[in-house]
Amino acid sequence: MSEAKVMIGYVRVSTEEQADSRLGIQAQEAALHAEAERRGWELTILRDEGLSGSQVNPGLRSALDQLSAGLADGLVVTKLDRLARSVVHAAEIMERARTQRWSLIMLDVQVDTTTASCEAMANMLATFAQFERRLIGERTKAALAAKKAQGVTLGRPRLVSTVVARRIVGMREQGLSFGAIAAELTEAGELSPAGRPTWQASTVRRICKSIEQTKEAA
Repeated sequence: MSEAKVMIGYVRVSTEEQADSRLGIQAQEAALHAEAERRGWELTILRDEGLSGSQVNPGLRSALDQLSAGLADGLVVTKLDRLARSVVHAAEIMERARTQRWSLIMLDVQVDTTTASCEAMANMLATFAQFERRLIGERTKAALAAKKAQGVTLGRPRLVSTVVARRIVGMREQGLSFGAIAAELTEAGELSPAGRPTWQASTVRRICKSIEQTKEAA
């Protein structure tokens, strides 16, 4: 008799209302337990309650870390949109499953990376993900070019006056640390962006980063 697979079930609801009512969570968990019983899995369920799928939330991150470490055989979700909100995100997770050799199962679209028939869908998702990335890049490039043509200053707004910004750049070129520059500005009586008489090294660092980003965008 073969050993039972250890699977991680992942459930997510995106609003606080759904999390409080428990209806969305309970429905997903019931479907996962039914599938686990049918297939003879050992199932552990991880949850993200009241969180969107636009990022790798704590529960999903924990699941992916366990799978990467070889502590489970696969990940199962009731629906694709519980796992990810974009094709790019879904394709990235499917690629992890493939390279790290664990199973990814999505019940609603009948995706099961343990079967050969899933390879076509995985390739299709990867193709659409690449297409989506290129479209986003092209739209961003076109928007920046249009703004530049209109004379719009690109990059983040300046946190300080041009005189202070040039002074900071000059001191950095002389090799002064962020802390040393902060001390110089405080002694000179320059007010910080928050209007305080005392400067912090972190504020100087943030201003330097903003200046660098403005230069890169131009």
